[in-house]
Amino acid sequence: MVDIKGLTVKKNENFSEWFTEIVQKAELADLRFNVKGFLVFQPSSVLVMEKMYSLMEKNLQKKGHKPYWFPTVIPESNFKKEASHVKGFTPNVFWVTHGGDKELEERLALRPTSETAFYQMFALWIRSYKDLPFKTYQRAQVFRYETKATRPFLRSREFHWIETHCAFATQEDALKQVHEDMKTTKEVLHDNFGLPFLFFERPAWDVFPGASRTFAADVLNPDGKVIQQPSTHMIKQDFAKAFDIKYKDKDGIDKYVYTTCYGPSISRIFASVVIVHGDDKGLRFPWDIASHHVAIVPIGNDEKLITKARELEEKLSSFCDVVIDTSDKSPGEKFNLWELKGVPIRIDLGEKELDSKKLSLFRRDLNKRESVSEKDLIKHILNIKSEFTANLIKESDKVFTNKIVDSRTLDSMKKLIESGNIVRCGFCSVAFDGKKCAEVIGEKTGAEVRGTNLIVEKEIATGNCIVCSKPAKCVVYVAKSY
Repeated sequence: MVDIKGLTVKKNENFSEWFTEIVQKAELADLRFNVKGFLVFQPSSVLVMEKMYSLMEKNLQKKGHKPYWFPTVIPESNFKKEASHVKGFTPNVFWVTHGGDKELEERLALRPTSETAFYQMFALWIRSYKDLPFKTYQRAQVFRYETKATRPFLRSREFHWIETHCAFATQEDALKQVHEDMKTTKEVLHDNFGLPFLFFERPAWDVFPGASRTFAADVLNPDGKVIQQPSTHMIKQDFAKAFDIKYKDKDGIDKYVYTTCYGPSISRIFASVVIVHGDDKGLRFPWDIASHHVAIVPIGNDEKLITKARELEEKLSSFCDVVIDTSDKSPGEKFNLWELKGVPIRIDLGEKELDSKKLSLFRRDLNKRESVSEKDLIKHILNIKSEFTANLIKESDKVFTNKIVDSRTLDSMKKLIESGNIVRCGFCSVAFDGKKCAEVIGEKTGAEVRGTNLIVEKEIATGNCIVCSKPAKCVVYVAKSY
């Protein structure tokens, strides 16, 4: 049962405790499943994530991606076909070794990612340049034996995601897909979910196993740590060669394809939505993904109130999801509950409202009450609908922008990192020759070089590297991460 007393800690004073409380009190997940790193998703999170999946998948389909469902298991021999990939993922693999009491001839991996599953089939499906581009996606659960401390939704051993795998005739076309993935991230994560982020190209020492280049969106948490959200990768042609993925060009010549992959983790993105928009009252969900848009709260159990509530539900249900709270909780308990659950609008319905034909609305975006005549209710809620997500975006963008600061010395960087900021600075190189300077930053500040910003126009480096004092070749961003 939900604790109707609400949250006991403030988000910006003790983020870790606040997050743990909101996960449990808002009934997002039950943490008592008896396998470490796995959790039970409850209706309050599942209904939201279903809408998140839908928005992301519709966006991908509009851009030519076709849906597939692949098996959960991948033969070990598939992994071994690309050396850097297997080296990067093997430590995190859950292995299936038996079917019943019989030992399997070959171990099967519970998929930690699906490149080696998709590419086996790409080799069968792709024959001609006419088959390209070949753009796929699947909704799936993936499994990784995380050795770090697990956190609900943020870092677990099973997470829910969408992965796209695409093949192209040229490297140029593959790079265009990477930029399209970035656009998708902006359209869905920012414009639908209200999440501000920076899109980086990762340094050479931090690329996805088996990739030549990695690009990823970082979202900032109140504790000053960033969490990686969707990443997209230029995959080395080593994969195409290992799996023999060829096409015949217009001249009949066999050529290897170029591949990309993109991985929005819906359960992790959900965590960021909770974290970025949540406040000391509880959750706040953008309109498009809220499980319910309007909660009608009769003040009492008088039949006239219930009848009026159902009448209002019928009026509104054509354009929003409505729930009526007929529980026997006190009015204050009901108010706390729906604020905790993050419903965008609450309509409080008592004898006064019946007599006056004016309704009392509570807006969760602005955390304020409004009075509206019953005859104007639909128009008023449609206006709120048009404003709601935009208000959350405006608020979150402002907080995020104010946390991006410049530094020219390691001492200054350390203080700024400790204050929960993302630090921008001049740097010698994001190729491998810059790794030693990145390690110094890690030792001095506990933070990581996240990469170069790909959202803004190319930033021009001036001055010197913040570590080695060589002329800066690039501008990088530094932050602590999960």
